[in-house]
Amino acid sequence: MFQPAPTTTRDDKAFDVASPAPTRRRTWKRWVLVVGILLGIFAILAGIKVVQIMTMIKAGKTMLPPPESVASAKVQTVEWQPSRGGVGTLVAVRGVTLGAEVTGTVREIGFENGALVKKGQLIVRLDTSAESAQLQSALADAALAKQTLERAQSLRKQEVNTQAELENAQARDKQARAAVVNLEAVINKKVIRAPFDGRAGIRQVELGQVVSSGTPIVSLQTVTPIYAEFQLPQQSLADVKLGQKVAVTTDVYPGATWDGEITTVNQEVDPSTRNVRMRATVQNADGRLTPGMFASVDVASGEPRKLLVVPATAVLFAPYGDSVYVLENKKGEDGQEHLLAQQRFIRTAERRGDYVAVSSGLAEGETVASSGAFKLRSGAPVVINNNVSPPAQFVPAPVDR
Repeated sequence: MFQPAPTTTRDDKAFDVASPAPTRRRTWKRWVLVVGILLGIFAILAGIKVVQIMTMIKAGKTMLPPPESVASAKVQTVEWQPSRGGVGTLVAVRGVTLGAEVTGTVREIGFENGALVKKGQLIVRLDTSAESAQLQSALADAALAKQTLERAQSLRKQEVNTQAELENAQARDKQARAAVVNLEAVINKKVIRAPFDGRAGIRQVELGQVVSSGTPIVSLQTVTPIYAEFQLPQQSLADVKLGQKVAVTTDVYPGATWDGEITTVNQEVDPSTRNVRMRATVQNADGRLTPGMFASVDVASGEPRKLLVVPATAVLFAPYGDSVYVLENKKGEDGQEHLLAQQRFIRTAERRGDYVAVSSGLAEGETVASSGAFKLRSGAPVVINNNVSPPAQFVPAPVDR
């Protein structure tokens, strides 16, 4: 029933306090082991990643970009006729709009619209019935005045009449003849004839129409030969002379060319444009060239010479200099043979059709990128595909596909 209280000695307390120490040591060892394992895993992952990055860097240094597909063309030598091109207008050698000088009624038309007419051919005849009647009266008066003058001269030789009577007869004769000439001139003005050979336009009058002085009747143009008027820069004065050959083309007749020669060079330079006006006479035997038509004129200047040419599409035109990409087989950074593009600056000359003449920077037989050069850089690998662009031509003939 009665239980004595438990007692604790000093030795027992010391034993109870020191008992957790082995447990803490085991926990600390576990944490050290876990941290070590994690550090080892991190070191392994970091090492793998470093190896991967180094491998990628090494591969990137030796890797070449995929080749670009371009068309190619050979640098070739051709016989080049130096020329200067200009644009101009075709002008009739002789051209005039025929019109009525006097008032009258159209009684006869002697041509067809657009027909070729000869010099002196009847164009339009106006009504001259009144003038013809007056002319008959004037002719009768002139005949009477002539007889009177002859009688007065005979009587004067016999000293039957006076000098005054003779002078009156002479004056009357002159007046009668002048009246005849005046009426004949009026009749001639009412008969309009072609002043030169040419092609008539569309008539602007009809039979029975009353026309007044200055009324236009029809235009008359001489088109065989025909003039081509154009302008060239003032620098061309040193190369262009009278008699030089020209070739005229027009968009109206693709592929057709008309030959001619320079017949006039203006002696002054236009101060606003610094151009010189020139005129060439072009043989137009077929009559297809007509006044007012737009035309392109190529003027041959100097003797033909050999020049290197490349397609115009191969040239990259830039303010700092024109260049092309030359295609050459060279070793790439991977040590293998590749077809590489190398940019090369050139100096260009004249242009003709799809070609550009090159005065320096290229050699005959070299291969250049003729299409797709805009996407290249020096050292870029390329692959040739000549089916991506049409061939260049000196006289382009586009095909509508």
